[in-house]
This record gives sequence, structure tokens and C-alpha cells, in this order.
Amino acid sequence: MNNPRLANRYAKSLIDISIEQNKLEAIMADMQYLHAVCKASREFVNLLESPVVTSDKKNAIIKAIAGKSISALTNLYIELLVKKGRENVLPEIVQAFIEQYHALKGIHIVTLTTATPISESLKNSISNKVKTARGFDKIQLETKVNTALIGGFVLSFQNNLVDASILRDLKDIKKQFQKNLYVQQIK
Repeated sequence: MNNPRLANRYAKSLIDISIEQNKLEAIMADMQYLHAVCKASREFVNLLESPVVTSDKKNAIIKAIAGKSISALTNLYIELLVKKGRENVLPEIVQAFIEQYHALKGIHIVTLTTATPISESLKNSISNKVKTARGFDKIQLETKVNTALIGGFVLSFQNNLVDASILRDLKDIKKQFQKNLYVQQIK
């Protein structure tokens, strides 16, 4: 199910109650745990979306998977979702909560994709350059490896993309050869 408005509303309500009870950081840890579970197990997500499995069974399975690892407030919140029949939106709510938390704390997500893994010192250097160039206070650098890039890097943040990869350079050269700007076109 893809319902971002609903997920944002439920996430906002969870943020509000966690701020009210001074448990924002604990709930964020719970959301990161649930995000990892949803990302690692497609079967868990399918279970949440299944109309065949009863709400009691879903509640028991969720408690068995996450019961001891998440706080009481998050457990109550998930029980409420299951009771209301909204458990299928849980992965989206978790993602929306994380995004709203980052917005609340002023954390900017920066994704760095390279052809090979990079060292921590290089990660720190890139983080510092992005902070100074964009004026960000806090960033969270996520790294990915994509061997198709051949070399260089791709940096993305806030709908911006900096593509300094060899793959892009090769594609640009290919376009230039296809246009063949140096030979007059025959009509």
C-alpha cells in the first residue's frame, strides 16, 4: 500500500506523543529497528499486508519479532495500528517518522555512491566539504558501492545530484560521437 499522507499523519502523531513524554530518542531507535526489520524481511511486510491473517495473529507475530527490542510506547502504538486495521502502513509510517525526525533535528541525508568502498577519513572529508559548501549543521552520510560507476563518485542530497563518475563521462563522450559534430550532416 502506498499512502504517504496517511503515513505522515500517523508518524506526526507518534512524534508528538514521544516529544510530550520525552521519549523521542528511544522511539527513533525503535523506528530504526523496525525499518531494519522491514528492509531485511519481505515476508514480514507481506504478513502486515495480508488480509488473510487475523489481527490477533499479526499482533502476536509482531510482539514475537519486536516485543523485547522496542519500547512500551511503540508496542502500544503498533497495537493501536493493528486494532484500527492500519498495520499494512507500518513500513511507510516508520519511514515517515525517520524523515520527520531528521527534519525536526535539522539532519540532512547525503548519499555518496562510489565504485569501491572508501576510508573513514575520506568520508569525513566529504562530510566536511558538503557541510561548508551547503551550510548544513548536521549531515548523515550514507555510502553505497556501485561498481558500474568504474571510478569517481555520485553525491545526492535534497533532490540535488553531483555526478562525477567515469561512467557519466563515458556516456557524454558516447553522445558526442553519436552527434558527430565534426562531420557535416548530409541532407
